Amino acid sequence: MVDRNEWPTRSEATYDKALSQSHQVHPNSLDLPLRIPEPFFGHRIPSGQRCHVVYRNTCIIVYTALRCKSDPKSSFFPFFLPFFLPFFLPYDSPPPPSPPHTSTPHRSPDLPTAPPRLSMAFFSPPVLPLRPSRRRSPNRCTPRASTVTVLDYGAGNVRSLENAVRLLGHDIHWATTPADIANASKLIFPGVGSFGAAMRNLESRGFVDPLRRYLDADRPFLGICLGLHTLFEASEESPGVPGLAWLPGTVRRFKGGDGLAVPHIGWNVAQPTRASPLLGEDELQRYYFVHSFCAGQDVAARNPDAVLATTTHGEEYISILQRGSVCATQFHPEKSGAAGIKLIQNFLERDVSVQVGWPVPKGAGGLAKRVVACLDVRENDQGDLVVTKGDQYDVREEDGGEVRNLGKPVELAKRYFKEGADEVCFLNITSFRGEPVGETAMIEVLERTSREVFVPLCIGGGIRDYVDKDGRKYSALDVAAMYFRAGADKVSLGSDAVYAAEKLLASGSETGDGASSIERISEVYGAQAVVISVDPRKVFVDKAADTAHATVTLDDGRVCWYQCTVKGGREGRDLDVVQLVTAAERLGAGEVLLNSMDEDGQKAGYDLQLVRLVKEAVSIPVIASSGAGRAEHFTECFDETDVQAALAAGIFHRGEVSIGEVKQHMRGHGTPVRIAGGLEEVQVVGVGS
Repeated sequence: MVDRNEWPTRSEATYDKALSQSHQVHPNSLDLPLRIPEPFFGHRIPSGQRCHVVYRNTCIIVYTALRCKSDPKSSFFPFFLPFFLPFFLPYDSPPPPSPPHTSTPHRSPDLPTAPPRLSMAFFSPPVLPLRPSRRRSPNRCTPRASTVTVLDYGAGNVRSLENAVRLLGHDIHWATTPADIANASKLIFPGVGSFGAAMRNLESRGFVDPLRRYLDADRPFLGICLGLHTLFEASEESPGVPGLAWLPGTVRRFKGGDGLAVPHIGWNVAQPTRASPLLGEDELQRYYFVHSFCAGQDVAARNPDAVLATTTHGEEYISILQRGSVCATQFHPEKSGAAGIKLIQNFLERDVSVQVGWPVPKGAGGLAKRVVACLDVRENDQGDLVVTKGDQYDVREEDGGEVRNLGKPVELAKRYFKEGADEVCFLNITSFRGEPVGETAMIEVLERTSREVFVPLCIGGGIRDYVDKDGRKYSALDVAAMYFRAGADKVSLGSDAVYAAEKLLASGSETGDGASSIERISEVYGAQAVVISVDPRKVFVDKAADTAHATVTLDDGRVCWYQCTVKGGREGRDLDVVQLVTAAERLGAGEVLLNSMDEDGQKAGYDLQLVRLVKEAVSIPVIASSGAGRAEHFTECFDETDVQAALAAGIFHRGEVSIGEVKQHMRGHGTPVRIAGGLEEVQVVGVGS
């Protein structure tokens, strides 16, 4: 707010700055062209003069650059106008925003508050609505740009959240000091990483006490995933590390068992328990979840008034909580397509604390099967990054000539998002030859994609420890952090995962020593952020007794085991696929991307025996890859293996089958699936709209 002692000296040039400050303090404000008679309180406002109006309960304050009769210089001056101001407004002036929520929460003494309301007897009549018929209901978003404060505590991928907020026309202010939290008008706590690492970072930055005061004051807050967990007293993920303790209870790991995959990764339904402006009046929605810990029914029983929605994954747990203006989601709205973007929009542009009587949607829940679009990215012979696809890992044309060029990475990713892809995976298939940190082209691909694609992005290739040509050392964690900052949600480890598994098996230990790339990345960013990409090939033997490795008997009676490879399939190791995936799970990996060198590019369907072998060996989610040629292959894979996701590349790139066709076929066969794509249904309102 502009200091009233400065009003007489402010020039017209400072109008925009003062207006911006006033917006931050007074959310119920707008700009109007006023037509007020020249002699008004001894001052003159020309017709159409720019001004800024702040609505209070008993009066209207007008800030405008004007000329005073007593001072020919332009100055920034306040007017306090009584209720009859509407008579001076033109017919087409915009309506005032809805009045603020009537209940005023307690505010801590050190938190900024709006200036005291003026108390003047002759202003006592209530302000008449300018256009009563056009007042906005709680179900409509107010198109007003604002600055949103996002907590910066060293989390992983916050770029997608930033892109979502900017897409809606709002600016971002990063909270890097305790004062930034105290001064925030709306605060978002992005949740990427592990509970212990997040709380330690909050403590080291001095954020814990300011956050508690902010929450106690019931100010607008949106916690995402880990941002929900930290609201409670503790989490089993990090024993002994206290949370913010704003709500009682301990976040616990999923119970698992009975084939339940943990982490819970994918698109599930949030079933509302009551209506809220945060959710709007939309139908039941699927959102993207990725977590191993949850606030279960014991926590919900202790906080019944804070439960806004629940989700089921083996057990029922809190997926959205709301108490007053404080909200939190277990899922990632910034990665949940149109449904998630609309939820963020509701938080930014509505008073979510208002009670509404809308019908509460009901429907069937459950985890949907995911369809993943994969883009193998490499440089062609001209040095351009292109999407390619190999036949059994050979990406050159049949005559051994040019690298197959099936399109540009960003353009294809945007297309698949619109078609309804549940995830997009980039595999940088030549990164092992160079220095990952220096590959700025791939970083640019991620950054550009995350601005327009609001589903999870995975990146693989070159995530390892290495020394560059100048002797600088980089860890796999450094490389992963670079990808996360660029917009990735998950990183895929290939050769490095094989080496880590071999080391663990050679040690004879059940757990690692904390030095592997899997352990270091999952410690900081959580197991759900670490995918291992497996490149196995069949090795035939006469009978199972001829090898110590896990074998399968094929339909034609032949016996084989699946040998793991490194360096893009060019080098085989004395390690079978079961040994690799079980060791990786023990080290902290959260998901398996299961390729097949034998079926790659053959379009004969997935290697179902390989998929079943791996699915039965681990409790973490598995993505089947390699071999899809028709929509039926996806449905067949889901029906016969109960795998969580299936991936394809070439058939999508060449337009032989669309993602929409795959999903319609799945739905026709009763497979749970998310039918959505793009952002066409989102009404983006904000700056410039």
